[in-house]
Amino acid sequence: MKRTASLIPILVSILLYTACAPQAEVTPDEAREIAREAYIYGFPMVVNYKTMYLYVLNEQSPEYKGPFNFLGCDARLLTPEDKTVVTPNADTPYCMFWADIRNEPVVISLPEMEPDRFYHFQLIDLNTHNFAYLGTLTTGNGAGSYMITGEDFQGSIPEGVDQVIPCETDLFFCVVRTQLMDDQDLANVERIQGAYKLEPLSEYLGTEIPDFQPMDKLPAWNEGDQFTANAFIYLDAMLDYTDPVSEEIMLRRRLARLGIGDKEVFSLEQFDEEVRTAIEEGARLGFEEIETFLAENSTDPLMSGKIFGTREYLDNSARSNFGHQDLFLIRAAAAHMGLYGNSADEAMYPTYLVDSDGNPLNAATNSYTLTFESGNLPPVESFWSVTMYDAPTQLFIHNPLDRYLLNSNMDENFVYGEDGSLTLYLGKESPGEELETNWLPAPDGPFYAVLRLYGPKDEVLNGEWRNPPLVKVN
Repeated sequence: MKRTASLIPILVSILLYTACAPQAEVTPDEAREIAREAYIYGFPMVVNYKTMYLYVLNEQSPEYKGPFNFLGCDARLLTPEDKTVVTPNADTPYCMFWADIRNEPVVISLPEMEPDRFYHFQLIDLNTHNFAYLGTLTTGNGAGSYMITGEDFQGSIPEGVDQVIPCETDLFFCVVRTQLMDDQDLANVERIQGAYKLEPLSEYLGTEIPDFQPMDKLPAWNEGDQFTANAFIYLDAMLDYTDPVSEEIMLRRRLARLGIGDKEVFSLEQFDEEVRTAIEEGARLGFEEIETFLAENSTDPLMSGKIFGTREYLDNSARSNFGHQDLFLIRAAAAHMGLYGNSADEAMYPTYLVDSDGNPLNAATNSYTLTFESGNLPPVESFWSVTMYDAPTQLFIHNPLDRYLLNSNMDENFVYGEDGSLTLYLGKESPGEELETNWLPAPDGPFYAVLRLYGPKDEVLNGEWRNPPLVKVN
């Protein structure tokens, strides 16, 4: 990327990317601490690289979606066979794309949408910040065109473009969600998806296409590396497509002492055994810190609203909600808990990890109920859902009904209590034929569930409305 803000950051960046051989400069204690910092800082970029590799870099991947700047849509719902993104959504058929804006901006054009259908384009940079949204809750359901540029773009705004949106990284990912009203609605969703457009600026204008810039240092993905010091292989590659903001320059210089983000390809083999062991220990400590943070905040019903958002939002949240001096740990926790989670204004995700007594959820021995009292259904602008996940894999599980969620679109089929309350049943066994419409099948073992609130109202955002607990019934 190219920036022109001031000479000093540019000179510092030059020093960063021309770091000398790291082995002679770092002690084991220094290497351990740098690796811990690097792991937390870089974890979101690493798991983001996994998606990029499987979706656009590896044409042999079963998850391959197409090349950069290709909008791929699928008018279907995800199943247990979809394994790339953890804690996936089954409410809204997806379109997805990875965009490369090093050569030129891209233009996203949206059709007129029915007023009662929720949809959005979630724009995610390499750091996993949700840097912008297009759709129902932001730009509305009217037609429009939006140009996504690098931060240093100096060109004019083309005719027909409603808004220019800068991205701080050279590449970005986009998740498109289009609400499915019911099982008979897939054809309508497919028609809507076909009207979405993604075009490089030259294609939008009908002008000459700029020369393509090749991409270097793109390693093959090896599943499991994200949890070890091998994560630095991918972080090293991703840093080629980002520039540090001013607050990160010194950290990036420290990373370069381990050969992360310099001109060479990162390798643990460049270090002696003692330093290599220290780097591995540092990565382990970083991962433990992420998991500890999540465990300590597992009962916070507003947690998802605090750890997904723009850089500015996360920076403020880290300080005001957690007393942290930077956003790195909460960003890493978000990527581990639910990669590509939405910002609070778009969706909230109260997550069930324990029951009302504070015990981990396990359907091998227990069944559970989730009861919304009369008049206390989730207050949302769009819709809500409860989705089941297998805890070890963080994915959907096969079940007799091929049912992975219950949502507000199913309201006409739900069985309500005489007092107007709605009880949902979460367990591996059916609660009985008369209540099966309220049953969310669980795996034969540990699980967790996510309550998704699309377009949460103010009483959700300010904590006035709280989601009810999961209650063990046997």
